[in-house]
Parts: sequence; C-alpha cells; structure tokens
Amino acid sequence: MNKAQVSPNQGKALWQPTTILAPVPAVMVTCQGHEGRPNIITIAWVGTVCSEPPMLSISVRPERHSYKLIHETGEFAVNLADRKTVRATDLCGVISGRKHDKFHETGLTIGRSMTLQAPIILECPVNIECKVEREIELGSHTMFIGRITAVQVSQQLVDDKGELHIENAALVGFAHGHYYQLGKQVGQFGFSVKKN
Repeated sequence: MNKAQVSPNQGKALWQPTTILAPVPAVMVTCQGHEGRPNIITIAWVGTVCSEPPMLSISVRPERHSYKLIHETGEFAVNLADRKTVRATDLCGVISGRKHDKFHETGLTIGRSMTLQAPIILECPVNIECKVEREIELGSHTMFIGRITAVQVSQQLVDDKGELHIENAALVGFAHGHYYQLGKQVGQFGFSVKKN
C-alpha cells in the first residue's frame, strides 16, 4: 500500500497501519542491573494501564541494553521529561548505554528511589517507580507492565495545600518524530456536562 491513498470518507486520506497515536509522553526510563552503572532509555511507547492498583506499561525492543537490565531486575523508573530536559531525553534515545554513561554525558543527576535499586533523575519533575508485574512479548517490542510503587514530584509543583499543579511542569510530548511542550488547557474532565 502506498503511504496515502484516497479514503471513501470525504476529506480523509487512507494511511498505512502504523504507530501514529499522538501525542504520547516522552519519558526517560531509568534502570540498573545487579552489577554495573545505571542506565537511561528514552521511550515514547508508555501508558497508563490500570488505576487500582496503579500500573503503567513501557515497551522496549529486546535488543536494547535496558531490556536486559529491566528483565533481570524486574524494576524501572519512569521520569517525565520537561522543556529543560528535552535535549537529554533525545540523546538518551540515540546513544547506547552499552558504550555510554548517559548520566555523565547528559549531566543529569542520579537521585534515590524510595522503592527500587534503580535511580531516578532529579531534574525530571515527576518520577514514577515501578516493579514489573508482567512481561509480554508482542513482536518488535516487549511490554513491561509495572505496578507503581512510589511517585516523587518536584516540590515547586505542590502548593501550600499539598495539591499538585502538573500544568506548571512544562511536560514534553512526542508526535511523529518531534518533541512538543504541552500547551494551553482547553478543558477538564467532566466540563462537557458541568452545569454553569
């Protein structure tokens, strides 16, 4: 099939099946084997899969260095990228942890997890610690479903009442090969049925 063909629906082009879901979060996943230095892998194939218990998934190619580390230890941390860390996020996606110390090369700071041996990235506004519940081979990627065991957030995102203001985090999304900072709010959950 060509990349785009005529669709029977007016104003639509028929595109080949591809991973076009967008935007998706741009995250740096930290992991560490039983021996050796910690590693960072940039992943866009990440998502929430369950509310109770809180769980998320990441998908990693088996040939990636981080796959072995996560498979071996059963743990990883998802570190949300923001505008300040987008360059480091990109670098961690294009160089291999087999040959590079990504913390050293990016200047990112190793932080302590509350529930894992793997570290978190201090510069990231949100850090989500996960223990692997399931590993599912899907084809090009293996999905790791992780139970969320702790969350750390930057103090400047929490107000005096203890409420989180994620809108102030300048989070970055990924769409069709490009990074975008999230923009202005256009609604909130339930606003379509809220009475004035």
